[in-house]
Amino acid sequence: MSKVLVILGELSDRDIDWMLANGTRTQVLPGTTLITEGKPLDALYIVLDGTLSVSVSYLGGKEIGTIISGEVLGEMSFVDGRLPSASVTAIEECLILSIPRRLLTEKLEQDVLFSLRFYRAITKFLSSRLRGTVKRFGEDTDYLIYQDPDDERAIPQNLENPDLAESRFQWLLQRLKGI
Repeated sequence: MSKVLVILGELSDRDIDWMLANGTRTQVLPGTTLITEGKPLDALYIVLDGTLSVSVSYLGGKEIGTIISGEVLGEMSFVDGRLPSASVTAIEECLILSIPRRLLTEKLEQDVLFSLRFYRAITKFLSSRLRGTVKRFGEDTDYLIYQDPDDERAIPQNLENPDLAESRFQWLLQRLKGI
């Protein structure tokens, strides 16, 4: 869950309300491919519950990692405009918040403060991921397999408001799951 906490820690309550109002809660069944390598994405995804597999074609479709609750998907393609470099398939039933690319782009163009907070959050998120990748290159593990060097459930060290981010994620889950 640590990855989404980086993003939720940067956004305001109003930003999160906008995401909930404009996003779609989607149940993804096991075996469903959410992201296909090389195909355009029409949304940014937040994994609220479940597990997904990440694979790449240049390794013969080999699984290179798993995605769990709290991960954000499609952020790289959203930022750089390039096609996804991996496929993501549900291993078990998942609950996903899908935020349409078109609506998110419009919001970013119209709301400068939201845009500032959103891109700062994405920058921290991607920086954290890159640091983990660099660290793995120095370890004896198979660096092609995605393994978060830190506990996947741990609160990131660069998070300024960890309690606020955690409570926002729980609040988001409650609203979307109807708890």
